[in-house]
Amino acid sequence: MFRTIPRFLAVALAVSLMAAACGEDTSEEVVETTTQPPSAQEEPEASETEEQPEASGTIVEVAVASGAFPTLIAAVQAAGLVDTLNSEGPFTVFAPTEEAFATALANLDVTAGELLANTELLTAVLTYHVLATEAPSELVATLNGESVTTVNGADITITIDGDTVRVNDATVVATDIQTTNGIIHVIDTVLLPSAQEEPEASETEEQPEPSGTIVEVAVASGAFPTLIAAVQAAGLVDTLNSEGPFTVFAPTEEAFATALANLDVTAGELLANTELLTAVLTYHVLATEAPSELVATLNGESVTTVNGADITITIDGDTVRVNDATVVATDIQTTNGIIHVIDTVLLPPNEG
Repeated sequence: MFRTIPRFLAVALAVSLMAAACGEDTSEEVVETTTQPPSAQEEPEASETEEQPEASGTIVEVAVASGAFPTLIAAVQAAGLVDTLNSEGPFTVFAPTEEAFATALANLDVTAGELLANTELLTAVLTYHVLATEAPSELVATLNGESVTTVNGADITITIDGDTVRVNDATVVATDIQTTNGIIHVIDTVLLPSAQEEPEASETEEQPEPSGTIVEVAVASGAFPTLIAAVQAAGLVDTLNSEGPFTVFAPTEEAFATALANLDVTAGELLANTELLTAVLTYHVLATEAPSELVATLNGESVTTVNGADITITIDGDTVRVNDATVVATDIQTTNGIIHVIDTVLLPPNEG
């Protein structure tokens, strides 16, 4: 979706490092492997008149709206960094893809729920992806071989080989996603500060304080617009705002897009069919609170949903599945239950 790399910086160090790097006589070598800027005499109109697309929100708002970073957004929320990344900035964020997070969880030997619960580790990792300055790709291209200090306080190293830009071992796969308070570059690997490469899971770490009901938390996250629209259309808002407790397996936006194609219906047609909508939505809800450590004990077990039909839990290594859906994030705590995120819409047997 985007192209470059996001990380939080310690402001003073980042700015001074980048200023020093820009002053070095390395620009010619780097420019040859990147886009050649026009000279003052050669086609000045193109560079002077080119406009960036209008920024549509803060770093958090743009990341949420894209739908491409559900684990990153959940991590930012769990670490309590939303207000920081919604503040004036400016920041540069190197945003890992979903695949990058899946690989990192495997390498760290932790589940998504364990990572989200370990706020100390989470904050250390996230702030290692942020610079406290705005660094567009043309500036990053001048930093070959340079170290830059992140908001974490630890350095990242920029290397450039032809058209490939790396931040430590991560490759930048999309760049210059403009926001109102900075810029996002997308990377294919989660950056780990050296002290966090082999973290020990904290058994005493407390869960972050829930910030609302299941519906309120889902709405506030911005990651589930189709799910929220479906809950509203089916008249289930009051139910999911009630005392509970509930467990909701919440499909991603990509999961809903695939389901609509498989059902051969539009979003509007699905939202208008309240009978089908209610059957599908209630098949994603358990009338009890089932955190990931409980789900992990249910390998091969069938569990009855609010719909009345059963779902089946299977576990293969670190992968947890509900029917054919893979759980991609766990243990989002709310005041009336818990949310686990899945990559496929569950269809009850008579609706498949």
